[in-house]
Amino acid sequence: MKEYFTLSEIDEVAQVVRSKTKHQPKIGLILGSGLGDLANAVEDADSIAYTELPYWPVSTVHGHAGRLVIGKLEGKDVLVMQGRAHYYEGYSMAETTLPVRVMQRLGVDILIVTNAAGAINPDYVPGDVMFLSDHIAMIGMIGNNPLRGANLDELGPRFPDMSQAYDRELLAIAQGVAGKNNIKTFAGVYVALSGPSFESPADLRFLQAIGADAVGMSTVPEVIIARHAGTRVLGISGISNKANLDGSTSTTHEEVLEAGRILVPKLTTIIRGFLAAL
Repeated sequence: MKEYFTLSEIDEVAQVVRSKTKHQPKIGLILGSGLGDLANAVEDADSIAYTELPYWPVSTVHGHAGRLVIGKLEGKDVLVMQGRAHYYEGYSMAETTLPVRVMQRLGVDILIVTNAAGAINPDYVPGDVMFLSDHIAMIGMIGNNPLRGANLDELGPRFPDMSQAYDRELLAIAQGVAGKNNIKTFAGVYVALSGPSFESPADLRFLQAIGADAVGMSTVPEVIIARHAGTRVLGISGISNKANLDGSTSTTHEEVLEAGRILVPKLTTIIRGFLAAL
């Protein structure tokens, strides 16, 4: 496990990616649990298995295919991560966020990050779409911030601002696309925990009390790294299960994947429309 990466190591990975594609992506997409089928919409695609890339973390979780798909979507050059690695799999924060650093060195300046999230807000039901308006970096608050260690001054400041982690202009474009396509969406606060255990009812009531609408085990570390270097972010959660605030139901990974299958058509419409509108 590597706790830190140097700029030269990040550039080493970026150069391998460049050698395997003819495209020059400006937009990156990270696809969460059950959402990998979105990558099938990419045209003229070059595919790179994560195992072909030095240092790149390989997901061990079902529903994360583990490859880069680089090509055209709505006329834009995109780099799609079909699956991500998580802190709970035993990777360091530097390893789980390395892909975002590599995207930045490749010239990506807009990141669309998706995840499957559990509902905390009782108004949310499985299959709903929530745009991230803000986040609670619970995993970072306890010391696991991905910017821990020597700062890479070439990329960003020691103390980056997080007051607008999710780009308001990009959010407005995406909301407009959803509205035109009659897709009901919410805008809410996502909280990131370390996982891999799902939350207890008491956990969820606590998270609700501090202002969270949905909960997951990813995304926020990637967004912190993105914003450190000025990458603009659009965040989208696919709601995979209803709030279990009273302990009356249980949550399974299979349920999360099934919700992903319901969500893929909605997210494909939103993301394609968003890219077309840029």
